[in-house]
Order: sequence, then C-alpha cells, then structure tokens
Amino acid sequence: MNLALHGLFFTLLGVLVARGVVDGGLGPGGLVTAAALAGVYAAGGVVERIRTTRLWAGLWLAAVVLLWVGLTLQHPEFCYLAFPLYFVCLHLMPVRLAVPAVLGLTAIVVAAQAGTDGGLTTAKILGPLAGAAVALLTAYGYAALYRESRERQRLIDDLVRTRDELAATQREAGRLAERQRLAREIHDTLAQGLSSIVLLARSADAALPADPAAAAERIREVGQTASANLAEARRFVEALTPPALDDATLAEALRRLAAGPGAAFHLDGEPYPLPVEAEVALLRLTQEALANAVRHAQAGRIAVTLTYLDDEVTLDVFDDGVGFDPAAPAPGSFGLHGMRERIAALGGSLTVESTPGEGTAVAVSLPLRVLTEAGAR
Repeated sequence: MNLALHGLFFTLLGVLVARGVVDGGLGPGGLVTAAALAGVYAAGGVVERIRTTRLWAGLWLAAVVLLWVGLTLQHPEFCYLAFPLYFVCLHLMPVRLAVPAVLGLTAIVVAAQAGTDGGLTTAKILGPLAGAAVALLTAYGYAALYRESRERQRLIDDLVRTRDELAATQREAGRLAERQRLAREIHDTLAQGLSSIVLLARSADAALPADPAAAAERIREVGQTASANLAEARRFVEALTPPALDDATLAEALRRLAAGPGAAFHLDGEPYPLPVEAEVALLRLTQEALANAVRHAQAGRIAVTLTYLDDEVTLDVFDDGVGFDPAAPAPGSFGLHGMRERIAALGGSLTVESTPGEGTAVAVSLPLRVLTEAGAR
C-alpha cells in the first residue's frame, strides 16, 4: 500500500505540474515549490531517521504539508494532492491527531476551491469531504485487516512453537524410555554378572592357600560368568546397531536390502554421516516397507530412493502392488505405526499414500537440524 500511495502522490504531482506549465498558471515560484515538495516527500522514504523516529517523521510531515499549502495557494488545482496526504497523516499520526489533521487538510482544500471560478459551491464542499471520508474508511479498514493478519500470524507462530515443543518433549520422552530400558537390562544382566565375578574372585583368593582345587573351580566359574557377560554385551551392541550397518554405510545397506528381483535402489545427493539412531530407523523402515510390499502387496516392482539434501534426509519406498485404503486397517500397519513413532521421536515425519490397485508409497523426512541436535546430546 505504501508504494501505491507514493506512486499516486508523484503521479498527481507530475500531472498537475505539467498542466500548470501548459496553461501558464504555474510560474517559476510554483515550479520551485513543486520541486521542493517532491524532494522533501522523496526524502521521507530514503532518510532512515525520518522513517524510524516519530519526531523527525512529524517534522517531515509538517514540511510536506506547508509546501503543499503554499503550492495550492499559487495554483488551486494542487488541492488534489490532499487525497494521498490524507493517507500519509493516517499512517504516521495517532487517531486522535490524524482525524483533525485530515479535517484540516479538507478545510484547506475547500478554502482553495472557494477562490476558483464560480466561487464556493456545494460540489466543491462535498467533493473534498467525500475524499476525506473514503480515505478514513480505507485507512481504518486496512488497519483492521493488518491487525487481524498480525493476530493470525501470532496464533500460527504459537501453534508452530507448541508443535515444536511437543515434538521435543516426545523425543526426550523416547530417549528417557530407552535409557531406562537399557539401565534395567544392564542391571539385570551385566551388573549382576560382574557382581558374581567379584564374589567368585574373592572366594578363589580366599581358598587358594588351603584348597587349590576349590580355587581353581572358582576361577573356572569366573571365566564362565565373564563369557556369559561378554555375550550379553555383544547382544546389546547388536540390538543397538544392526549387523547390516556393521561394515557398510547406510546407502550400501539399503542397496543390499533392495537387491531382490523387481527391486531397485537409487541414491541422490552426496551422503554425509548421520546419527546411529537415524540410520537404524531408516534401515528398519526400509525392511518393514519391503516386507509389506512382498508379503502383502504382491508387488512386481519396488523402488527405494535415499536422498541427501542440504537440510534433510528423505527416504521413499514405492511399490506397484495391490495397494490398500489408508482409512482402513491394512496388513503391516502395526509395524508402520511403530516406525512412525520411531521417526517422530527423531523429529521427522512419515507419510503413507496408497490407493487400491495403484500401489503404495512410503515417504520419510528427517530434518538435519534436529538430527544434529540429537547427535550433540
């Protein structure tokens, strides 16, 4: 609106100056005043202090109005510039001052019209009043829309912030649950085994001088317990990191998964390292989607696409199988439901699109910013 307003002002000023020069009614003094008015008005959009300081904005507006009044007294047709000036007053001044200012400008226009041919008529009074009324209604309507837009944006920002906080809370709850599970596993297996090793070692040490055979038996038990604990530790590692990722990158692991008949793997972008939990989640989801496509969808072709973007990693699995109605329970939906929760815990999103007879598409998006923050923790 500001650009349109300024354009209207300069367009009217140019037309009125040209008209005044053509009919000879605008002398050298008027041309100088018009040039000064154009320069001062243009300074309002260029000088930072005028645009940001209320005092300087008021002084600038006063200078513009005074130059306009002087120009209007020399050539009454310049009273048409009052219309854009109405909006300038309504934009810069508070309501308690803007309305009297608009009425004052209207009075100046009426007074200037009274000095033209034919004197003061009803049309010369109603015209400026109608222009002032239109300006007031337009300005206040625009202000109401602006306030509504600001309020809507505030509500949207609140919703986005609340959603982000909820997602962060869910991710933290997932991490805490996983930590508690691991703590229980370690306490019930590794910690108990280590305690047994300590007790057996002490018993062997105490029995060694008097009963070497008993000490040797205790030492054998220590070895057996240590071997069992080592097996438990390896089980934990295997549970946290799938064997497919032990000696291969995520892209290589997905390529191996999609090596079956009718399946194809595509890699887009330059791969970069991801947190272990993100790679595990993408691997598990691909396994789940491929299993569903083969076992339930009777798919003839399956395409797996892993894409590394600047700000996110995406995974798409498409099959040309029988499809299903997303609104109805589908085979494999429980597994996908679990994967959706797993992806959400990483700050990502999982969508499933399918139509009976037209195949199924599973799409995952993991924002890199969230993954980086999770990896830093």
